[in-house]
Amino acid sequence: MIEFEKAFKIVMESAFETDSETIFFNDSCGRILDEDIVSDVDMPPFNRSAVDGYACRRIDIYNELEIIEVIAAGKEPLRRVTKDQCSKIMTGAIVPEDCDVVFMVEESEVLKNGKIRFTGSDPKLNISIKGEDVKVGNRVLKKCRFIQPQDVAIMAAVGHIRVRVKKKPVVGIFSTGDELINPSEFPAISQIRNSNAYQLRAQVDRAGGNAIDWGIAPDKESVTFKLIEKTILESDVVIITGGVSMGDFDFVPSVLSRAGVKILFDRVNVQPGKPTTFGIHPKALIFGLPGNPVSSFIQFEMLVRPLLNKMMGYNWSPIEYKLPMAVDYERKSSDRLGLVPVFINNDMKVVPADFHGSAHITALSESDGLISLKPGIKLVTKGEVVNVRQI
Repeated sequence: MIEFEKAFKIVMESAFETDSETIFFNDSCGRILDEDIVSDVDMPPFNRSAVDGYACRRIDIYNELEIIEVIAAGKEPLRRVTKDQCSKIMTGAIVPEDCDVVFMVEESEVLKNGKIRFTGSDPKLNISIKGEDVKVGNRVLKKCRFIQPQDVAIMAAVGHIRVRVKKKPVVGIFSTGDELINPSEFPAISQIRNSNAYQLRAQVDRAGGNAIDWGIAPDKESVTFKLIEKTILESDVVIITGGVSMGDFDFVPSVLSRAGVKILFDRVNVQPGKPTTFGIHPKALIFGLPGNPVSSFIQFEMLVRPLLNKMMGYNWSPIEYKLPMAVDYERKSSDRLGLVPVFINNDMKVVPADFHGSAHITALSESDGLISLKPGIKLVTKGEVVNVRQI
């Protein structure tokens, strides 16, 4: 059995990078950018009015001003503004060349002679200067970025409609066990619905991978062997749940070895998730995760998710909060690294979830994150500050 830190290091050092592909920018959200993106335009592309108001020369602002034209957004100014003149202007419209200030409609008065007078005391610029946000040739998005909705808007603004991204790692998933049935079926005595596969598919999707569910393998070594061989050939990463403990039917590690997988570890000093297994094959990386859903969820987040992101060139790290404990918490055993589901109450304090063990899947839905308790630490006290890892 190895320490979690060593297991993590082994997994991350085994990563290989996926290839690239070019897709339409509007399909790129959630992907990893594989190129720098530069702007082909200044932003703003011209001096632009930030308000509805009147554009004039600052030197004339306290004078009575003649309105010489109305400038709508999307239209060019047609007349030059000179002494004691102004143009009525809409938000987003081009500011006439000779104007260096725009005062708002709310700070204006229409005089009886039809002219305009500024009624404020401190005229603001109210002009977005050409190129003040971005200049032609500026890098607007950096390679290896996780693309978010606001990044898609930037690509649209600079006309980058074909974008190079890293290919999604193909993650083959299958579950083992005669007791498993599909969610659409009602379980008989000794049967349970297969929740692991659907949980892991969702986790893979969230991590940016392409999940393929290969179904359920019965507790037959020959069938499991064939499914492992096929899944390895079709995947970059394989995740098997169940069959990795010490029971009579837990033969996944031996079957992996027969399939040409070099097992790098098969026990981790962590709770939950002790029987987590990891191996390498010339075609894929293989995880054997415990069959209990809380264990498989947590070990995916701790080991598989960082790996998938590294394979796409993205250095993902979880969001963590430093917050005080709301209550004392004592665990039964402190031999292993403890990963405890917790929620954050309305006072921004940490409360351990009502957690009955690694099969208690509903505890995760009620949790905001995990706290880590190092081996040897059995008690955390009320008020003690802990790191909450968001899940």
